Amino acid sequence: MRVIGAGFGRTGTLSLKGALERLGFAPCYHMVEVLTHPADIYRWLDIAEGRSRDFDAVLGGYEATVDWPAASYWRELAAYYPGAKMVLTVRDPEQWYESMVATILKRVDPPRTPVRRLATAVSRWRRSDLDAFNRMADRAVTGRSFHGSMHGRDRLIRAFNDHIDEVREAIPAERLLVYEVSEGWEPLCRFLGVPVPQEPFPRLNDRENFGQISQAFWRRAVWHRSERMAG
Repeated sequence: MRVIGAGFGRTGTLSLKGALERLGFAPCYHMVEVLTHPADIYRWLDIAEGRSRDFDAVLGGYEATVDWPAASYWRELAAYYPGAKMVLTVRDPEQWYESMVATILKRVDPPRTPVRRLATAVSRWRRSDLDAFNRMADRAVTGRSFHGSMHGRDRLIRAFNDHIDEVREAIPAERLLVYEVSEGWEPLCRFLGVPVPQEPFPRLNDRENFGQISQAFWRRAVWHRSERMAG
């Protein structure tokens, strides 16, 4: 592990993943890995529920990590991988909140349609991947990054700003890059000590793509029950 992303989701983390992999820090872990590798849900659930602190079990083989759920464990990961550099992705808090409302918060709210309510009930009964994912996200993301609740504009923005302050205070300046993906290649490459590519910086994970990824996961995970069950 050479780079640890400490920034919240919706701060350009998928674009950063693409950039890091282009720079040779590949593969880079991201929530997308959780959505496409069901066994990882249970590994993170083990960590979130206190059964494990073996981060290599889920991050072994990766050169970098960004986004949740790993970003919720930035303190632990900074100590676990002491040679890794830290990148804290930031953006305007109001824009971050609006992006959260348009994407992640739609998935956090209780299901409103009869089909979604039924699917949620079935996933709990079957203890499917969706049920495990919801439990993992509740503990690892909502619990750790937002003190148990993702409701309330002011509350979320305060948590966002507090997180930035905490990372800045805890990580030595020479180990930390506070970074907006809109800054492009130069500050990232300078911090990592690598050449600047002669190509555009990746721009990934717009709201439409987020919906497609999460919908595909939801449709599969409602019914699927991983062979690797936690607890």
